[in-house]
Amino acid sequence: MMNNESNLPDIYLSFFMFTTNMKPNDLDYRQIIIQHIKCLQNYGYTGFEFPIAPGETPDYDKDLADYTNLRSDMNEQGLADIKITTNVGATKTFDPSSPYPEQRKKALEYLKSRVDITAALGGKIMMGPIIIPYGVFPTTDFNTPIWSDELQEHLKIRYANAQPILNELGEYAMCKNVKLAIEPITHWETPGPNKLSQLIEFLDGVESKQVGVVIDSAHETLDGDGPEIFKTQVETLAQQGRLHYIQISPPDRGAVHTSWLPWQSFLEPVLDVYHGPIAIEIFNAIPDFINSLRLTRRKFWIPGEDAENEHPSAYKIAEFAIEATRTELNKLSINNKNKC
Repeated sequence: MMNNESNLPDIYLSFFMFTTNMKPNDLDYRQIIIQHIKCLQNYGYTGFEFPIAPGETPDYDKDLADYTNLRSDMNEQGLADIKITTNVGATKTFDPSSPYPEQRKKALEYLKSRVDITAALGGKIMMGPIIIPYGVFPTTDFNTPIWSDELQEHLKIRYANAQPILNELGEYAMCKNVKLAIEPITHWETPGPNKLSQLIEFLDGVESKQVGVVIDSAHETLDGDGPEIFKTQVETLAQQGRLHYIQISPPDRGAVHTSWLPWQSFLEPVLDVYHGPIAIEIFNAIPDFINSLRLTRRKFWIPGEDAENEHPSAYKIAEFAIEATRTELNKLSINNKNKC
């Protein structure tokens, strides 16, 4: 997916800038979403990553209808060309790695419903932590936290439980023309998989190539194995047909343009083999993230939702982010031309 004007990859923005719940059944909020997209489209964003929250009740038919209506409203208001990816996570209730078969079955039904939503939104990629529930760190029967060697042995069993579930999910997603991009997430946020190497090993037990990887620059910077090994890992995933999605995010998950991000060592091996969209992921200081990510920075105030103040707005931070990303992509393009 290339931006025709600049010959650069399409650049998407994660809606984590605004929310963790698109509330598709809320007609007023639906118009706020559409207004955000229209404004951000002016900066050059051609797509957006929608977080798909678990419903209050497992009414998957209603969820699907609500998101289908959201997409219809977008199309009717001139946004038919906007591309969508989805961000989905396993939960404590819907856990494909659970030791209990019935719970794994429910997790599969849940994740299939999220594939359906992705397809209804016109999406081709569903990404996120869909092996181990995000942020749920295991404990012993006596509520003692499990860490280090003991944790890794514990996760081996959980991964083995999840592999057939993810394979079946991949086969289902293939019928819907949706790729599954599993995200390795830093150890500060979730128990595993934290490293790209761990996810590659997990995928050795999943036959469906519809199941692959999203690589997030923040997690790779914090938990990766370094630039040389990263290059080999990216090549391996590309050869396997499992490199499905890329995210640009700073280690602090804040403003991209002022972050310490290893742009070239991250982008160069990726763009040698990857031709899909790049999503910018910024976690704004909204209520859902303040405690879980221990955010000390100011909120990027949201136009149409917050009172204007002297600090940067969410729109301005998004504008700076796409400008910085394009600058680095252009540098790489120039460097490649000079090598030729």
